[in-house]
Amino acid sequence: MPEMPEVETVRRGLLTQVKNKRIENVEIRYQNLITGDVSEFVETVTGAKITDIGRRAKFLLIHLDNGYTIISHLRMEGKYRVSADKTAIDKHSHAIFTLDDGEMLIYNDVRKFGRMQLWPTATLDENKSLKKLGPEPLSSRFTFENIKPRIIKHRKDIKTVLLDQSVMSGLGNIYVDEVLWQSKIHPETPANHLTDDDIKKVIDCSNDEIKLAIESGGSTVRSYLDANGHKGNMQDRLKVYGKEGTPCPRCGTEIKKIKVGGRGTHFCPTCQVIK
Repeated sequence: MPEMPEVETVRRGLLTQVKNKRIENVEIRYQNLITGDVSEFVETVTGAKITDIGRRAKFLLIHLDNGYTIISHLRMEGKYRVSADKTAIDKHSHAIFTLDDGEMLIYNDVRKFGRMQLWPTATLDENKSLKKLGPEPLSSRFTFENIKPRIIKHRKDIKTVLLDQSVMSGLGNIYVDEVLWQSKIHPETPANHLTDDDIKKVIDCSNDEIKLAIESGGSTVRSYLDANGHKGNMQDRLKVYGKEGTPCPRCGTEIKKIKVGGRGTHFCPTCQVIK
């Protein structure tokens, strides 16, 4: 699943390609892609100009000049591509936005898990999906004072807690493993056992990891591509995710893979000890 750095990379790519362009035609080929009335979506979006591309955690926000925003969640394998070439459209192209310069904003999704929802821009904070999101790394709200009470109220393992987007948003399986390794915290440590220093490390390492991942264009572990069709290279900088059986870069102990909360989890048994 594209995580926050990947979605931010897509946002930046789309911004340079579609901002200030008008949508002249909308074709929705997979009706379940749209949350809400499909006809109303098409009617409202057609003729509108794209004024900006924003992001909240893993959600893309395509702002229009008619007072509406398309909230887009890529889920597992959603991708955007901008092209004037009709051959860019294939059986996995589920939404096609024809722009006023002849190019097309094409949404592809092999798994069909992605969703789009139209919402009034002025009340985005009231949207159910966005409203429940916790503070995200690199934001002004991502502080010790905000994050500590969200973590220590939980008794379950810290890996599961950090994946909970209502606690802190934007991190998925890859970056939680990386952050916990950087913080020297075992993924099965009960969240309420973390010290103030542990939580500060989680905050600092989350900021550092997300900043590096964005600079690297995200991680292409499976099928992720940015809006320009390029792979990210953060996967070349990962320390533990997908590295089971290899030496820990810090101490040389073999990296292990276990299941935590049903998710494949990578850690160093020497550097990361349960408290």
